Amino acid sequence: MLQFAQDFSALWKGHFSYYNINSVVKGNNKIYAAAENAVFTYDINTQDIEQITTVNGLSGDNISTIHYNNTYGLLLIGYENGLIEVVLDNDDNVLTVVDILDKVTIPASNKRINHFNVFENSVFIATDYGISVFDLERLEFGDTFFIGDQGSQIKVAQTTIFNNYIYAASRGSGIRRGALDNPNLIDFQNWEVITSGDFLGIEALTNTLYATASNRVIYEVENTSLTNLFQYSSAPLDISAVDNNLVLSTDRNVFVYGEGFNLLAQVNLTEEFNTRYTSATINANDIYIGTRDFGVLKTSISATDSFEEVRPDGPLLNTPFSLKAFANTLWVTFGEYSLFFNPYPLNSRGFSYFDGTSWLNIPYSDALEAKCLNSIAINPFNINQVFISSFFNGLLEVNEGVPTFLYNNENSGLESLVLPTDPNYVDIRVGPSKFDEDGLLWTVTSFIPSLSNPITLQMENGVLTISLPLSQTS
Repeated sequence: MLQFAQDFSALWKGHFSYYNINSVVKGNNKIYAAAENAVFTYDINTQDIEQITTVNGLSGDNISTIHYNNTYGLLLIGYENGLIEVVLDNDDNVLTVVDILDKVTIPASNKRINHFNVFENSVFIATDYGISVFDLERLEFGDTFFIGDQGSQIKVAQTTIFNNYIYAASRGSGIRRGALDNPNLIDFQNWEVITSGDFLGIEALTNTLYATASNRVIYEVENTSLTNLFQYSSAPLDISAVDNNLVLSTDRNVFVYGEGFNLLAQVNLTEEFNTRYTSATINANDIYIGTRDFGVLKTSISATDSFEEVRPDGPLLNTPFSLKAFANTLWVTFGEYSLFFNPYPLNSRGFSYFDGTSWLNIPYSDALEAKCLNSIAINPFNINQVFISSFFNGLLEVNEGVPTFLYNNENSGLESLVLPTDPNYVDIRVGPSKFDEDGLLWTVTSFIPSLSNPITLQMENGVLTISLPLSQTS
């Protein structure tokens, strides 16, 4: 079933985070990068960046993979829940394909889209239940292949075409193949098991077929035999053939190989960009790497120690916990604590600030290492002074967008909760905060030992604790 989503870009502007990238591909002289719930494009020639978001018609669900096809001029977007969206070049409409999402015979947990493989006019869609075929000319689904033993559903990580066979790398069910010219591939008996094992990816480059496995090894596949080529320090996450090269990504490295598995470049993690890699692609001498914390990092085959950050402007994360708008500005924290005021497991997320034009993002390391940031209070008499509550460390003061002081139990009247089993444990749970009409800041601290002092009053020179006859602390 096909649906066309509406484009609201003339009326709305989206603010999405592009720091965490799941998939990076090349096509149409652009780099396409999928963040958690949005996509951006980077023009290789002009360096222009454009965004494709819910404002343009995307669903906003969690993206699992993308693929660009030059022949048909379209971007395929696959989602964790089985949804597929098609973004056509020079077309404001987003085509939404819900066939897999709505299929009642497939459990919701098995609908994840893992990989798109385009051959001629067909897309072989690797999923957690098997393989489905989508016709790009008719924009409609064809057959679905349940290729497990006795026709069972198995997780297919990736497919590729090699020597007139479609090869499928599966999680826990080995590598299987079916003849492309076989009209009855819906019959599981027409799929041959090449080998058993837990495989992560499979890709063909000219006359060679490569497969990666969870044992961190890349193999050359020849008929039914596998040759061990190399074992990586961590499991391969992504493998693709780009411009007659093989590009392989682990969370720590990116490798670019030429013909004969000849290593052309290796990109390692650096202290400056301490993150995890997710995927990569290349264009001429340039390498584009998707990361968990910096968006896309651009480097080159000839100088792999030099990086350029590529991403649109946006907040740190897509999971805001608290928002505060004041005088055409917007402050965002990412929390968090539960309905029962439990901040565990603790997080370290920093905060974001939008001045009406651009975003300023303060990571945890620059926020005086204050965890679980939540409530935001802006001084109405000095809008450059902001106080952000930490549900573990106390109260963070920010001046001119720079964290300057962290109030806690040692330098103010704030109190920590007390654990009888660990009396030295410090946990200062400052929550809601608000300035009154006189410019005094009131904050609420949860689970403090002194029930008569649950509220603190922030004065100009520190924190003043006052006594109130309250029976509870939050």
